[in-house]
Amino acid sequence: MASETQWLDQWIPEQMEPGTLFVLENAGSLGDARNPYWAVLSCPVCGTLGLITRSQFHGRESMICGGDHCSAEYYLREDHVEYRRPH
Repeated sequence: MASETQWLDQWIPEQMEPGTLFVLENAGSLGDARNPYWAVLSCPVCGTLGLITRSQFHGRESMICGGDHCSAEYYLREDHVEYRRPH
Protein backbone atom coordinates (compact mmCIF):
# COMPACT_ATOMS: atom_id res chain seq x y z
CA MET A 1 0.00 0.00 0.00
CA ALA A 2 1.28 3.49 -0.82
CA SER A 3 0.14 7.09 -0.51
CA GLU A 4 1.42 10.29 -2.09
CA THR A 5 3.41 12.83 -0.13
CA GLN A 6 2.61 16.51 -0.10
CA TRP A 7 5.45 19.04 -0.05
CA LEU A 8 5.56 22.36 1.78
CA ASP A 9 7.83 25.14 0.53
CA GLN A 10 7.62 27.10 3.81
CA TRP A 11 7.53 25.86 7.39
CA ILE A 12 3.89 26.25 8.40
CA PRO A 13 3.19 23.52 10.99
CA GLU A 14 -0.57 24.12 10.81
CA GLN A 15 -0.50 22.97 7.16
CA MET A 16 1.26 19.68 7.94
CA GLU A 17 -1.46 17.16 7.16
CA PRO A 18 -0.70 13.41 7.25
CA GLY A 19 1.97 12.63 4.65
CA THR A 20 3.29 16.20 4.36
CA LEU A 21 7.04 16.71 3.96
CA PHE A 22 9.11 19.84 4.61
CA VAL A 23 12.84 19.86 3.77
CA LEU A 24 14.79 21.75 6.42
CA GLU A 25 16.52 24.95 5.37
CA ASN A 26 19.64 23.77 7.20
CA ALA A 27 19.34 20.17 5.98
CA GLY A 28 22.48 18.28 6.83
CA SER A 29 23.69 20.52 9.63
CA LEU A 30 21.88 18.90 12.60
CA GLY A 31 22.25 15.47 14.17
CA ASP A 32 24.84 12.83 13.37
CA ALA A 33 27.30 14.09 10.76
CA ARG A 34 27.14 10.74 8.90
CA ASN A 35 23.33 10.75 8.73
CA PRO A 36 22.02 14.23 9.63
CA TYR A 37 18.44 15.39 9.95
CA TRP A 38 17.08 16.36 6.55
CA ALA A 39 13.34 17.03 6.77
CA VAL A 40 10.17 16.97 8.83
CA LEU A 41 7.57 14.39 7.85
CA SER A 42 4.04 14.20 9.18
CA CYS A 43 3.10 10.54 9.78
CA PRO A 44 0.90 9.46 6.88
CA VAL A 45 -1.42 7.62 9.29
CA CYS A 46 -1.88 9.90 12.32
CA GLY A 47 -0.15 13.19 11.40
CA THR A 48 2.47 13.19 14.19
CA LEU A 49 5.44 15.35 13.15
CA GLY A 50 8.90 13.84 13.20
CA LEU A 51 12.41 14.68 12.03
CA ILE A 52 13.80 12.32 9.42
CA THR A 53 17.41 11.70 8.46
CA ARG A 54 19.05 11.90 5.07
CA SER A 55 18.96 8.08 4.75
CA GLN A 56 15.24 8.01 5.54
CA PHE A 57 14.58 10.87 3.11
CA HIS A 58 16.28 8.91 0.32
CA GLY A 59 14.38 5.68 1.13
CA ARG A 60 17.34 3.72 2.49
CA GLU A 61 15.92 3.40 6.03
CA SER A 62 12.39 2.94 7.29
CA MET A 63 10.58 5.23 9.70
CA ILE A 64 8.36 4.34 12.63
CA CYS A 65 5.81 6.87 13.85
CA GLY A 66 6.62 8.36 17.25
CA GLY A 67 3.00 9.07 18.11
CA ASP A 68 1.50 7.85 21.38
CA HIS A 69 -1.15 5.71 19.69
CA CYS A 70 0.38 4.91 16.29
CA SER A 71 3.09 2.49 15.23
CA ALA A 72 2.99 2.94 11.45
CA GLU A 73 6.19 1.86 9.71
CA TYR A 74 6.98 3.14 6.24
CA TYR A 75 9.58 4.21 3.67
CA LEU A 76 9.77 7.24 1.39
CA ARG A 77 9.88 6.24 -2.27
CA GLU A 78 10.25 9.29 -4.53
CA ASP A 79 6.92 11.14 -4.19
CA HIS A 80 5.04 8.58 -2.15
CA VAL A 81 5.05 6.70 1.13
CA GLU A 82 5.30 2.91 0.98
CA TYR A 83 4.09 1.08 4.07
CA ARG A 84 6.27 -1.72 5.34
CA ARG A 85 4.69 -5.10 4.75
CA PRO A 86 4.38 -7.46 7.73
CA HIS A 87 6.57 -10.56 7.56
